[in-house]
Amino acid sequence: MPTVRQNIAYLYADHVRPRRKAIRRVALAALSILAAAALLETFLFNVNFFRSAGYDTIDLSGKLELQRAPDGTYQLTAVDHVIEFSDLGTEVHNVRVDFDSAQPAQLLTLKIQFTDDAHHTYFDSTEYTAGVPDVQVSTYSSQSEYLNLNTTGPVDNLRIEVVGDDVSYPIVLVGVEINARHPFDFNMVRFFAVAGMLALVYVFRPRSAIYRIGIVQDPKKSKAGIVAAVAIEVCLAASFLFMGSNLVGVATQSYNYGSWDGHSLVNTFEVGGDNAQQYAELARAMAKGQLYLDEEPPQWLQDMDDPYDKGARDEAQKETGEPYLFDVAYHDGHYYVYFGVVPVLLFYLPFFLLTGANFPTAIGVLIAAVTFVLGCSALLDRFARYHFKHVSLGLYLLLQIPLVACCGILYLLKFPTFYSLPIMCGLAFSVWGLYFWMRGRVSKGPEKWYLAGSLCMALVVGCRPQLLALSLLAFPLFWRLYITERRLFTPRGAREFACLVAPYVVVAVGLLGYNHARFGSPFDFGANYNLTVNDMTKRGMNVGRLAPALFAYFLQPPCASGVFPFIQPAPFDTTYLGQTIKEVTFGGILACLPVLWILPFAPRILRLRMKARSTRTIMGVIVVLLVSGVAVALLDAEMAGILQRYYADFGFMFLAAAVLLAFVVNENLEAGSVAKDLLMKVLIVLVAASVAYSALLCFVPETGWYSDIYPWAYQDVIETAQFWT
Repeated sequence: MPTVRQNIAYLYADHVRPRRKAIRRVALAALSILAAAALLETFLFNVNFFRSAGYDTIDLSGKLELQRAPDGTYQLTAVDHVIEFSDLGTEVHNVRVDFDSAQPAQLLTLKIQFTDDAHHTYFDSTEYTAGVPDVQVSTYSSQSEYLNLNTTGPVDNLRIEVVGDDVSYPIVLVGVEINARHPFDFNMVRFFAVAGMLALVYVFRPRSAIYRIGIVQDPKKSKAGIVAAVAIEVCLAASFLFMGSNLVGVATQSYNYGSWDGHSLVNTFEVGGDNAQQYAELARAMAKGQLYLDEEPPQWLQDMDDPYDKGARDEAQKETGEPYLFDVAYHDGHYYVYFGVVPVLLFYLPFFLLTGANFPTAIGVLIAAVTFVLGCSALLDRFARYHFKHVSLGLYLLLQIPLVACCGILYLLKFPTFYSLPIMCGLAFSVWGLYFWMRGRVSKGPEKWYLAGSLCMALVVGCRPQLLALSLLAFPLFWRLYITERRLFTPRGAREFACLVAPYVVVAVGLLGYNHARFGSPFDFGANYNLTVNDMTKRGMNVGRLAPALFAYFLQPPCASGVFPFIQPAPFDTTYLGQTIKEVTFGGILACLPVLWILPFAPRILRLRMKARSTRTIMGVIVVLLVSGVAVALLDAEMAGILQRYYADFGFMFLAAAVLLAFVVNENLEAGSVAKDLLMKVLIVLVAASVAYSALLCFVPETGWYSDIYPWAYQDVIETAQFWT
């Protein structure tokens, strides 16, 4: 039996030695990337440290006319929250407002004014100029306390005022300094983020080796690269979700410790308010054998002639003082959940039966997101490996990344609520259903694959019915095999086709029975009984709502500013003189995702495919994806409105079509040709812009997110990105 030393020697001789040059090259590249990131972190991102190194710091604390505590600190109060210094007579490069970090953390807005050689009085914004903008300082973030001023000559007077209504007084102030020396801060999060971006630039550079690794020709290398990329994506997705701790609903001794029970390794807790517990309450009701929620609607709601009129409901609530549940279905004196029931059966009910506790919705969103990423990657690999011959690992990853990052799931991870869960589950079931179908098409025994695929696709109805549109892909995938070639009319073909259809029938029977038990009709899903901002029973369909939706969902350019995260909510105006359901959105996908700019060339690209292949499978898949994407977007607008999370309903369809079109173009270009090199360079730019937009969208401050609940901590994120301020 060989010794450990002999085994190591064997592994080295057999696997390492033949690849020494490649290993050395990769190691050198990794070290170079880390070194470059370290240099950038040291010298560029700490520019304020070097810029302020020669300053002569002046402590102005002795001039403060504020209430002083026994420990030497000062207090800003609701009456006295202005700091003013006169006759300074010196150049002021920055000011440090040093707040006591031991006090309860909060984000403060400071209004700074000064007089200098160019301004002998305090100045503000005018019709033609912008004054000194208000600045936000977190008592939690020491980096935010250093404020660079752009003055002209010596400063005579300096005024600092705490403004805003949402301020918790008293505020403990340690002191104020001007020309303070900015401390050196080697930010590890920023260091690794920059290293990651440099690594992406290196890996996807036009002459990278990954473009010479064929998906078909080098299966081991390509699969290893795909697995590594997916693992990184999953880690980043999980990290981003857990960053928004206020929406996660799990607590440990070191995470969400304010809600930790003090003894469990991990415990769950309710987040998002009463309205966010619908799925959990439905699970509790199901455990008792009922389909309506336990909470009894107020009598005034039961007595109303039209309980779906929000204005009338609000008036009745004010008069009686009795609240009602919002955004649930109300029918025949009971509250129901109109969202798809599959997530309840998949997560909430088993968890409640096992633990007696509410399942944390965010964990369900994360599980579904990870499942989607895995299924999406497997499905794309299937297309690349079996329908195209010349897809490289580089091209695969270059298109897989925006397919995952830009389809809308990052926004669902940003708000991992019960609104996001059915959409995320529907996407996860869809990609795995398509993957199983694709496996079955080339399998000698396709029945089990068809059963699994159709079961996944059918369960989509119990999650997000809009995504059932992806089931239409069965036509281009199976039409030739079962209709054109008449395989359906053979005993084996009929059996295979039955495996495709049977799961739909079984799931449909279950869902229709569920509907009948709740609302007395198998075809009544309950959405019209929703107690929401408008009367769904009378919403109907109106063509006037389509034009604003088309513009908002597809064509509206992004709204940007010069302040991190640079993306702003897009403005919305309409000539539709009726009620439009609209939440904040950030631009249309065709305008904001440049990787989709290949779609207008679809007819010409599809003609290339028709010339190269006699079959029409890929062409049919692309056409169905595009038509379905438009139809789902318009249906969303008609039935529910214009909301950012709805982009996930159709974003995947357009991105998948764009990916397949890029595969077709790549297939028709010769390796090493000028045209192919140009294609790769253009794709790199388009993908980079698309992913950058989607990543920045993750950090836009929004109501209910981390930036709103913990603004004092979110300020650290801003300081990390805006290193120059």
